[in-house]
Amino acid sequence: MVNHPALCDTSKLVGRVLMSLLFIFAGWNKIGGYKMTEAFMVSMGLPALLLPLVIVVELIGGLAVLLGFFTRCAALILFLFCLASAWMVHLVPGDPNEMTSFMKNITIAGGFLILACAGAGRFSLDHWVRKK
Repeated sequence: MVNHPALCDTSKLVGRVLMSLLFIFAGWNKIGGYKMTEAFMVSMGLPALLLPLVIVVELIGGLAVLLGFFTRCAALILFLFCLASAWMVHLVPGDPNEMTSFMKNITIAGGFLILACAGAGRFSLDHWVRKK
């Protein structure tokens, strides 16, 4: 069992970095490939008007988790986002690749739920702001 405060805070930092990068890069790539992403969303039966919201959630949420700023709120939003995208985009029972993506989204959602409960740790803007 790991119960050393410095190791736990370092682990939270590393976990936040690893979890956030996926969303920061995904949001950024959606900006660069806006029309292609929009067409994909429409082909999945989703309204194109959701794309700006998706980009904001991925970029701002990812950056908030990375920096440890409003971490619990950002983690809850990304938890819900992961569940929604798993259900709306990747739940295709006949397609093993989509079902793997579905399970990955559910797993990432679990990580965000844990982060929402545990908080960002000492190496975060949340901690720095709380100390002032």
